[in-house]
Amino acid sequence: MESKRQQKFSRLIQKELAEIFLREVPHLFGGAYISVSVVRVSPDLGLARVYLSVMNAKDGNEMLLQELRVNTKTIRHLLAQRIKKQVRVIPELVFFLDDTAEYSAKIDKLFSNLDIPPAPEEDEDDDTYIR
Repeated sequence: MESKRQQKFSRLIQKELAEIFLREVPHLFGGAYISVSVVRVSPDLGLARVYLSVMNAKDGNEMLLQELRVNTKTIRHLLAQRIKKQVRVIPELVFFLDDTAEYSAKIDKLFSNLDIPPAPEEDEDDDTYIR
């Protein structure tokens, strides 16, 4: 369970990274739309795991993730410029693709393929239980 401090810190990083991806570095990723789904911060606030959702990636999500990892230093520097007066340590950033939408679609498909028989109708006069 994350502490309140971790939660506040992760929300700050999420907000600022979203702005960075939207306004400052969209040219680095070929016009792909990148949204920050979740940020998980270590207890010492030194590491931030950033989960991203990607749309309109021309070369595919894995290539975009590779490009993100190449440009991590630049993104971290831009983040530092935005939050340097609010925090002591600028965390190391590790990027992951968020696959929760794909996972939920897979689960929905599994549920829709299930054949669930209807519940048997009970007699109204049958008083097998106490009211």
